[in-house]
Amino acid sequence: MNREALFSDGTVNYVVPPDPYPNASVTIYFRTEKNDVEEVYLVAGRERYLMKKAETRENFDYYAYLVMLDTQVFSYCFEIKAGDEVCYYHKCGAADAPVECYNFEIMPGFSTPDWAKGAVMYQIFVDRFRNGDKTNDVEDREYIYIGEPSRKIRDWDRPPSNPDIRNFYGGDLAGVFEKLDYLQELGVEVIYFNPLFVSPSNHKYDIQDYDYIDPHYGKIVHDGGEVLPEGVTDNTRATKYQSRTGDIANLEASNALFAELVEELHKRGMKVILDGVFNHCGSFNKWMDRERIYDQQEAYEKGAYVSQDSPYHTFFHFSDEKAENWPYNYRYDGWWGHDTLPKLNYEDSTKLEQYILDIGRKWVSPPYNVDGWRLDVAADLGYSNEYNHMFWQNFRQAVKEANPNALILAEHYGDPKDWLRGDEWDSVMNYDAFMEPLTWFLTGMEKHSDERRVDLWGNANNFVNSMNHFMASMLTPSLQVAMNELSNHDHSRFLTRTNHIAGRVENLGTKAAEEGVNKAVMRVAVTMQMTWVGAPTIYYGDEVGLCGFTDPDNRRTYPWGNEDRELLDFHKDIIAIHKEHKVFRNGSLRMLTWSDNVLAYGRFQGDEQIVVILNNSKEVREITVPVWLAEVPMTGRMRRLLLTYEQGYSVEPDEYIVENGEVVLNLGRHSAVILKSRK
Repeated sequence: MNREALFSDGTVNYVVPPDPYPNASVTIYFRTEKNDVEEVYLVAGRERYLMKKAETRENFDYYAYLVMLDTQVFSYCFEIKAGDEVCYYHKCGAADAPVECYNFEIMPGFSTPDWAKGAVMYQIFVDRFRNGDKTNDVEDREYIYIGEPSRKIRDWDRPPSNPDIRNFYGGDLAGVFEKLDYLQELGVEVIYFNPLFVSPSNHKYDIQDYDYIDPHYGKIVHDGGEVLPEGVTDNTRATKYQSRTGDIANLEASNALFAELVEELHKRGMKVILDGVFNHCGSFNKWMDRERIYDQQEAYEKGAYVSQDSPYHTFFHFSDEKAENWPYNYRYDGWWGHDTLPKLNYEDSTKLEQYILDIGRKWVSPPYNVDGWRLDVAADLGYSNEYNHMFWQNFRQAVKEANPNALILAEHYGDPKDWLRGDEWDSVMNYDAFMEPLTWFLTGMEKHSDERRVDLWGNANNFVNSMNHFMASMLTPSLQVAMNELSNHDHSRFLTRTNHIAGRVENLGTKAAEEGVNKAVMRVAVTMQMTWVGAPTIYYGDEVGLCGFTDPDNRRTYPWGNEDRELLDFHKDIIAIHKEHKVFRNGSLRMLTWSDNVLAYGRFQGDEQIVVILNNSKEVREITVPVWLAEVPMTGRMRRLLLTYEQGYSVEPDEYIVENGEVVLNLGRHSAVILKSRK
């Protein structure tokens, strides 16, 4: 039995239809080498069903079995017999025995939006992208946050200082408007915004008001009040900030501007994902009002910090409820003990739960019509796992009722399987099954640049085993929309990781993040990002060579006028290749060969077969790739779509000969190639 030829997965190639309804029938297929096996069984629990040979194409036989689903998950693997040899096939490939945790699974009724499958996403940290409206910039001493005043940075090119939380460069939605042509020309299909709601920090993961876009990002039409005088640290006197963030005219104008932006993005064929921070809010939040921003404004009710009789009292857990602790009761739970991040107390407040569910609906509904949510620290929400799962089930129902085509992505580290059963999240930010294994393999660096592991650098076995294991945690519809990032606002820039310098900016300085970087490795990484299963997500500035250690250094401003044009052109070309070939949206993935510093894999669907080969080593390698495993004909030619090499890249066409189902090629150091079968 040729075990290498065995294959099946959850894509439309092997599950028809790929997203079946409850109580529907579905045909499951399995592939073997032509005339190589005697029997194939579909194994589901204690049941074994004999599959029938349905078709023979090229070098393969395809076996099929029609399954009648109910409403529960259908879990299965395959048993293959040839003479005295018996083997089993599951998500991680052929094995001598069944491994239930790696079974294939179909969840009746679960699907993810087609627009998100393989979609090219672009993450914008708004304050650092583009300043399009100088009138809404945060002013020096506009307010005090964590003991220090806000600060307006006037030099756009200045690297972030540490701490950076209260420093503002002035990026805003008007700046995004100005660069829509740029984003469209780059090939972006989805914009993921870091939080946009009213908040005192530049990262805005400490929400002050979930109902409104921050006027510092939007529009300030009424700009009254004063900044704080020198020496004053009391935000009750921060009247300019109170006016800017509390005046309903500013808030409504900012929401209107955002709605206009979404409408324009939709006209250009782009989608929008918002960041939802629902585990905790901020100490400035109108429900808590620890800084007494709203206590000074008659239009707002008293916050829970200010008054025990606040309508928001149950939104938080106070460790000491004695009446004498009010006003100004600081004894509340903070997320990970941070008093600037009060944890939301859903279990004791159905009013809070309903409020956040309504927020989930609001922004995916007219007039905003956002296309999805990214959920911050989603597994932390609530005080118990039971409540956490119940809330996300309710959240999914609320959002999908308002916008059935909305996407729900969660930030999560570790196994997400419990949340990806079809009734909570659609998928995750793909750390475990993309960013981490790829980073270790290509750079030997941890994703924060905190550690260097020479044993993992170029370790193809570790890469393949990690990918197999963690991808097995996700249903196929979840894998196809998973957010595949190289960098983001929480980790070092990928290009910086290529210099193998371990540490953080406070110890190494900003220049160290740019020294000794290897753009050839970056191009290899982007090639993988654009050809792997999932939604390739670019962190703003990565496409033009922005560097940086982990936050705050990873939040440098976009270098308008100082872009790496060659790297930008490379991104444009490879994004165009990604978008041109449907196989990158929902095709099968098959590892073809791997060894020290070398990987080759195929993406295939129907009559389209593409093979990606990369050499991460420091020397030229001759690589023999069994492309027939990706359903490439045994004899013929493959056309080159793209070649990266140490000094650059090329999209000039070339051809490679396929003989006996193999392609043999020499690939230079830190290089990658994308080949497409010619028929």
